[in-house]
Amino acid sequence: MNQDRAAGALRRLPVQKRSVERFERLLDACAELLDEAGYAALTTKEVARRAEVPIGTLYQFFSDREGLIGALAARNLESFLARVADRLEREAPAGIPGIVEVTVDEYVAMRRTITGFGVVDFGVVGQDHILEPNCDNNTAVAGSLRTLTASLTGVQDNAELEIAVRVALECADGVLQLAFRTDPQGDPQLIAECKRVLTSYLNDRIRLLTTGQQG
Repeated sequence: MNQDRAAGALRRLPVQKRSVERFERLLDACAELLDEAGYAALTTKEVARRAEVPIGTLYQFFSDREGLIGALAARNLESFLARVADRLEREAPAGIPGIVEVTVDEYVAMRRTITGFGVVDFGVVGQDHILEPNCDNNTAVAGSLRTLTASLTGVQDNAELEIAVRVALECADGVLQLAFRTDPQGDPQLIAECKRVLTSYLNDRIRLLTTGQQG
């Protein structure tokens, strides 16, 4: 477990094996209840009951429901980045098209298979600072993807790349949300369009950034 995960959203991080197991059970129960009843109906009491953990133990880790959601969102992001990095390492796709393909495919796969991910992926509507207190959720996600993009493309990790990745993420977020509103499994045509838009935009931006560095 990443000990830095959602540190700002927690009262304390679990250390001992038993505590880690309880912590993860609470997050699993939270995700299950989100799928079953939605965010509005989620309560810490029901999460603790479902996880078979005393409510006092829940409050040792989390100050409130938002703390639970923040830790779940952070776990989702950690898992997503690990999946993307693993596939990129195994498949070594060529250029931006391959990077986009892997990244979008892994998000779609998680949306289809991970409990609670459709309600809380890397954040939740109305809670804009779940992942980090000093920036909104999409900015936090873009920061992680920017680092990955820089390492894979060789461009400098600077303000220009930050803008490019943030714009790409906002586009992907909008189109993929539309894809899953249209079809619970994600409309294939809209997913393909998302990849096409991201590839065209990022190809152009990375080319300009690379040209600028060489100049």
